[in-house]
Amino acid sequence: MSGGEKMARIRIVSKPEVCIGCHLCEVWCSVAHSKSKDIIKAFLYEQPRPQPRILVEEDLPETYALQCRHCEEPKCVAACIAGALYKDDDGIVIHDESKCVACYSCIMACPYGAIRINIETKKPLKCDLCKGLDYPYCVKYCPNNALEIVEEVEEYV
Repeated sequence: MSGGEKMARIRIVSKPEVCIGCHLCEVWCSVAHSKSKDIIKAFLYEQPRPQPRILVEEDLPETYALQCRHCEEPKCVAACIAGALYKDDDGIVIHDESKCVACYSCIMACPYGAIRINIETKKPLKCDLCKGLDYPYCVKYCPNNALEIVEEVEEYV
């Protein structure tokens, strides 16, 4: 980047002080990544069953949602031996399952523990900010507004 350019980094931030641990973010994340985008059809009829890319951690007395931070310099991308993880033009860290060899290097490299294993495919699974949809479903449907979209703008000199 040349001097003076600005780059935005979008990510989801969890607010543990208002999270009630209802796990609805996990449910709606699964729906967002389902074929039907319908909560009933997704859970009753779709195979493989859609998996959430967000995880509610219950570290009582606090609960909070854990998902990919879409890091500036993602360690998971650097660790991926197959080139299955990359940053797109929007700064979102994307996982290309078709290239993945399920070595789990990305899982070990993530400092936040935000990459999960898909129980159906045995390959890594991570938040993609609901790319291709109007808004991340976990944020949209959280009943307590415990998740929010944050856009950090950095200026490159």
